[in-house]
Amino acid sequence: MLLASQSLGRNLHAQVHREGKADHTLRIEPCELEIGRGVTVKTIAYDGRVPGPMLRLREGVPVSIDVTNAASSADIVHWHGLAIDSLNDGAMEEGSPMIAPGETHRYTFTPKPAGTRWYHTHAGAYGDLAKGTYTGQFGFLIVEGAQPLPHYDMEVNLAIHHWEPSFVPMVETMRAASANVPLTNGSDVGYKYATINDRMLGTGEPIRVKEGQRVLVRLLNASATENVVLALPGHRFTVMAMDGNPVPKPTSVEALSLAVGERVDALVEMNKPGVWILGSTLQESRKMGLGIVIEYAGQSGAPVWNKPAPAVWDYTQFASSAAVPEPDESFELIFRDIGPQHGSQFDTWTINNQSWPRIEPLTVHAGRRYRLVFRNGSGDQHPLHLHRHTFEVTRIGEKRLSGLRKDVINVMPLDTVEVDFIADNPGDTLWHCHQQLHMDYGFMQLIRYAT
Repeated sequence: MLLASQSLGRNLHAQVHREGKADHTLRIEPCELEIGRGVTVKTIAYDGRVPGPMLRLREGVPVSIDVTNAASSADIVHWHGLAIDSLNDGAMEEGSPMIAPGETHRYTFTPKPAGTRWYHTHAGAYGDLAKGTYTGQFGFLIVEGAQPLPHYDMEVNLAIHHWEPSFVPMVETMRAASANVPLTNGSDVGYKYATINDRMLGTGEPIRVKEGQRVLVRLLNASATENVVLALPGHRFTVMAMDGNPVPKPTSVEALSLAVGERVDALVEMNKPGVWILGSTLQESRKMGLGIVIEYAGQSGAPVWNKPAPAVWDYTQFASSAAVPEPDESFELIFRDIGPQHGSQFDTWTINNQSWPRIEPLTVHAGRRYRLVFRNGSGDQHPLHLHRHTFEVTRIGEKRLSGLRKDVINVMPLDTVEVDFIADNPGDTLWHCHQQLHMDYGFMQLIRYAT
């Protein structure tokens, strides 16, 4: 009887969330943002601000979120990093519904796992750079769990975005300006401006700190296509979590690399009084606005930038080296671009010589462990995202590792990365490159559970 009562209680709770007042609301709407002195951009955002409202949810507590589409095109919200059902995940390819202009859609789910997640549009953009993740449709979603966080005195949430996109030929000048170093032959996306949250470097209020404080910095790369490397002169970042998941070996680094869609939670000891720039290690990107001023109490003057020592970003420094179980099955996935097709100016991307939507799904069985072997046959970096599941990174190049749990992994040009996941969340599941241009032109595939 107790089990029956618990089941009835859960069902009633779910019914209330479907029919009663929503716990949260979001409004997709056009807006104008003043991101710098004399610089205004027109975009689409949640509740007319960037980032959108901070959503703080409790792990395991059901939630309902009403999303109203006040824009002119159908759209959808993806709850990135959550292990929820396909219908509410927010990917049309998995069966989630698009929200028509003027309509309101209710998402209902039980958030898990705990950690730094985020939400964003999952609409295609193709040749329209005023749609998809080129817009300001993104926000932090923090799932609070039972495990206490390390002590900190102050929390700062920083989202990176690039603005005013345009298509440009892939030439050497673009390669020098981009942290993604494209080497293909079609068109790429370039940008005029960049911001941390909604302000370019040198505008808006600085982050004000005090000497001796421990600051928890949550960083999100919400760019449509650009990977970034950030530093704060005179300070180091102790990486505590990646993509919201605690790392096996918290490690102190001078610079942080974030591919599109990645998050990093890091503690920073404020032990170097002054006025500093937390920003891109690329001078051109800082000129575009990618940075924010850190100002110690009692300090003044022009913000200082010092270039950090060169370093190669290495995921393995945060991982364990213990052996991992052998998978029940492996899928080898080779991806490359095949150049512009059918008169298009954009490269088409293939996975094992097939492109979305004409691509066979991968079939998995519930409860089994699967290994995805990502082989990058191109000259681009690819931030690969797995929906509705968290994976364990088990190999990068020749290095074996374990314990590093993520939902986005950046695969370098001509490199191989292996990740394992447990098929523990039945339903259609999408994996894809998180770069909007690559996703739009073929770089997606479904994982389907066997019935």
